[in-house]
Amino acid sequence: MKMTFFAMLQWPEILGILIVVLILFGAKKLPELARGLGQGIKEFKRATRDVQDDLQRAIDDVEHEPPPSPSHSSHSSSPTEGPAPVETTGTSSEGDADIEAKRSAFHEGRD
Repeated sequence: MKMTFFAMLQWPEILGILIVVLILFGAKKLPELARGLGQGIKEFKRATRDVQDDLQRAIDDVEHEPPPSPSHSSHSSSPTEGPAPVETTGTSSEGDADIEAKRSAFHEGRD
């Protein structure tokens, strides 16, 4: 069915449809139907807002992550070269703990 049909409805047609609905469902059922329709629309809007908020949070999490280190990009761009030299400092366990904390925070944010 084409959507242009609904665009061509004018007040007489809409009034006729409302009268037919009133006859079919009765005056007592119409408020219940309208209330249910309103609650359904309200819940749908809330669900779409929740999805948008989740997507925005995920985008923000990705934007706040630090960029990959240059040694990773040079290693992946030229596979014929040997591995990049690794700097050894006394803070490797602190760095590992920091990376692990960021990783766990990221995973907790997604759930």
